[in-house]
Amino acid sequence: MIQYAIYGFLVVLGLIVALVIFKYIGVWIRARVANAPVRILTLIAMSLRRVPVALIVDSRITAVKAGIPLETDPLEAHYLAGGDVNHVVLSLIAADKAGLGLVFDRACAIDLAVKGTSKTVLEAVRTSINPMVIDCPPQAATRATIDAVARDGISLRARARVTVRTNLDRFVGGATEETIIARVGEGIVTSIGSAASYKAVLENPDGISKTVLDKGLDSGTAYEILSIDIADVDVGENVGAKLQTEQAEADKQVAQAKAEVRRAAAVASEQEMSARTQEMRARVVEAEAEIPQAIAESFRSGNLGIMDYTRYKNILADTSMRDSIAGDENPSDSAP
Repeated sequence: MIQYAIYGFLVVLGLIVALVIFKYIGVWIRARVANAPVRILTLIAMSLRRVPVALIVDSRITAVKAGIPLETDPLEAHYLAGGDVNHVVLSLIAADKAGLGLVFDRACAIDLAVKGTSKTVLEAVRTSINPMVIDCPPQAATRATIDAVARDGISLRARARVTVRTNLDRFVGGATEETIIARVGEGIVTSIGSAASYKAVLENPDGISKTVLDKGLDSGTAYEILSIDIADVDVGENVGAKLQTEQAEADKQVAQAKAEVRRAAAVASEQEMSARTQEMRARVVEAEAEIPQAIAESFRSGNLGIMDYTRYKNILADTSMRDSIAGDENPSDSAP
């Protein structure tokens, strides 16, 4: 009975060994032939850790064949950290061939730093080898040019092309392309704004690039600026004249408003004087209305006799007649 159990155990053990050999023999032979051997137990441990065996072994083979000695443990660690093992290996090979001196740990750090973005560590290394050109402003921007005003009031519209390459030592934690674009745009505006005339800028557009390049705009960024080239400079509108025109128009409106205030004050004063004139006329009419009462009171008190009243009426009639004659007289009839 015990003998059968031993036979059964050996059969099961043989089947397990056969399955293991069948599953890993191809990868093991491939690594052995490529002079990048990996032990069977290491392959089994990778599977238990849920690490893709073929990916790690093939990546190690690629690195070893390129002259970069890499073990499986750091590759596994980077994979488990969420990195892209294939990109890291390819970037190490590219950097080694270009003589950049990129080490495995820094490549892993860059790969994890760009995780979740559209960039990869391989692109960073390639950009360090083959510089890229950044449009300033970028083509997707709402404005196609950088507008600035010279000291003579003439605006200029410029476009620049910035040639940069990746600085691998500052890539992790360094500012991105947006910072480069913003700094270059600020430098262009400052350079044009300090020019005495727009003609000087048109005559020497390279002066802008030299001035901007001397400011060290790549400080703290993930790139190294190689050159800044002014692609195009166009003359815009006369901002100074426009501002003066707008100021003159504003002054005109202020003057008109003040004149309107004075006119309104004069009209109000005229209306006030008319009201006072009407008031005085009303007082005169009121005073004249008291004359008959005063005459009647004089009759009662004996201060005025009938002859006095008759003389008063004659004077009124004579005055009325003279006023009537003076009002009907034609100036042309009185001429000799």
